[in-house]
Amino acid sequence: MAKPNKKGPTKTIDIFCKRCNAQLFRYRKGGKGALVKCFKERIVEDATTTPCHCPQCEQPFARDTLVRGTPAYKFIGGKVWFK
Repeated sequence: MAKPNKKGPTKTIDIFCKRCNAQLFRYRKGGKGALVKCFKERIVEDATTTPCHCPQCEQPFARDTLVRGTPAYKFIGGKVWFK
C-alpha cells in the first residue's frame, strides 16, 4: 500500500479525551470518516506529556503502531472525540 501524503489536508480538528474533555491533539484530518487512527506526522499540536495517555486523567486513549510503514496512534474505541 502507498504511504499517506506527508503534506496532507489543510483542515484541522481538535481531539479531546472522552472522560475529562482535555485537549489531546490538533490534527490535520482528511475525509469525512470516523477517527480511527492519527498519523504522527500530521499532528500540529501535541498536548500530551506521555504518549497515548491523557495529560489530566492519565487514561490510555491509543496504541502506538505502524500503519503502512508510517508511525501512527490507533485510537481505542470510545476514548476520544473530535470537533
